[in-house]
Amino acid sequence: MIETVLVATDGSEVAAAAERYGVALSAGLSARVAGLSVVEDRSIGGLRVGGLPVTPPPLDALEAFLVARAEAAGRRLEGRAREKGVACSCETTRGIADDILVDRAKSADLVVLGRDGEHASFRTALPGSTVDGFLRKTSKPAIVVPAGAELAGPILLAFDGSPGSRIAARLAVELAGRLGAGIHVFVDSKDKGRSAARFDEVRRLLGSASVPVREAASTLGRPDAKIVDAAREANAGMIVMGAFGRSRIHEYFLGSNSAAVVRSSPIAVLLAR
Repeated sequence: MIETVLVATDGSEVAAAAERYGVALSAGLSARVAGLSVVEDRSIGGLRVGGLPVTPPPLDALEAFLVARAEAAGRRLEGRAREKGVACSCETTRGIADDILVDRAKSADLVVLGRDGEHASFRTALPGSTVDGFLRKTSKPAIVVPAGAELAGPILLAFDGSPGSRIAARLAVELAGRLGAGIHVFVDSKDKGRSAARFDEVRRLLGSASVPVREAASTLGRPDAKIVDAAREANAGMIVMGAFGRSRIHEYFLGSNSAAVVRSSPIAVLLAR
């Protein structure tokens, strides 16, 4: 049961998308929002001269600016929640952002954060460092929100028969039922017999769903690209999938498909654990 949604914000444009998404989701779930804004120690520590013959900038002024920005981001999130009638409390703190986020996530049922952070304009193919660090360390389900993503439309469940995708199926049932959204199930398999078996399994897992369920399958192309394409075609507002696929090697690393979907999807991605 999702009762508390932790929404991380750094005041950036992508964080604003995560704020809107997290508040809309919480409103639909009748959940409360716990906001978190971190003054990143590395932003200040990285400017120390380390014995070099140069004069550092006034770090007190920089720190004061970063604290003020973090507090303003928290107030913005509280304002968004207030507009939607969602209970919200925000915390501003200082430290290593991904470590603090992992710690605060222990008291939440679900985490929502922007994909690219304050350096989105310099983005390559990788998510922001805070997001990447958090996803590697956390044991909580998390929704990664790209810029422009909106919570509207059905849920796309990517199912591969792995333990993570079974957890994802159960989360999809809860979310769809409480949000009143349909579920589109996507199964990728080059073997038609295996594909049929996975559909049989996911039908059992979704048996309690009180919303419409549609099915789609594909046998050609890269799985991550097909998942994103299927979500686009369904006009989905969320992709739900396991954080780890069938070829999981170690808990510290995301599965290759889930990592690729997070990197490329214009739709928010929930990684189930």
